[in-house]
Amino acid sequence: MRRFRALVGLASLVWPLAAAGALTPRDILDRADRARGNVPGLVWRVTLTSTGEGEERAQTLEVKARGEDVLATFLAPPRIKGQKVLMAGRNMWFVKPGLSRPVPISPRQKLMGEAANGDLASTNYAGDYDGTIRGEEGVEGEPCYVFDLTARAKNVTYDRIVYWVSKSRLVGVKADFYTVSGKRFKSAEFRYGHGIVFEGERIPFVNRMVIRDALRPEAVTTLEYADIEVKRLPDATFNLNLLMR
Repeated sequence: MRRFRALVGLASLVWPLAAAGALTPRDILDRADRARGNVPGLVWRVTLTSTGEGEERAQTLEVKARGEDVLATFLAPPRIKGQKVLMAGRNMWFVKPGLSRPVPISPRQKLMGEAANGDLASTNYAGDYDGTIRGEEGVEGEPCYVFDLTARAKNVTYDRIVYWVSKSRLVGVKADFYTVSGKRFKSAEFRYGHGIVFEGERIPFVNRMVIRDALRPEAVTTLEYADIEVKRLPDATFNLNLLMR
């Protein structure tokens, strides 16, 4: 019996690696995307804290996501409470109480500190980028696939990403972001302290994303995720016309 239990325990450790080996690069990216919010119906709260140049700023938002559709509502500070960012498909708008019309914005525009608008919503790396595995490398002692991601369209957040995905957990642990000219301008690290149940499977979910400027190490923006809930979201949630009423 002890030997049987030992074999079962060993199998549970080996299975993720064996399963990952049977997956395509697209499959691996899909798994990593799920752990950062790309599931059909999810709500969470995110607090952004930006430090650099001797000051610290913070914002808190509620994010509702359903695949590529995302609605982010500012909760704090009070001066921006009620403002919203809507991403529907590949289009993005800013909505503010009192505005007669929504303002088209870009995922690349700065949200706060080192975080761009798209960092709230761009978790569809499998769909937005052509990805190839260029090798394997350890991150803090954890074996990872190293992906080279090239944007399929101009209206995504980054032109090119080098992305480290854990071989055993199938989650993204690190990313370097590049301009179209090949210049690395910032990087990110991801931690997964949460878990959600999706389609009967418990999967890890991000609890922290730390973004650093490549040229100014003191410029850091941290995104802390909380209150994650798998939830059915109706079409009306992402209807721009309804938001403007």
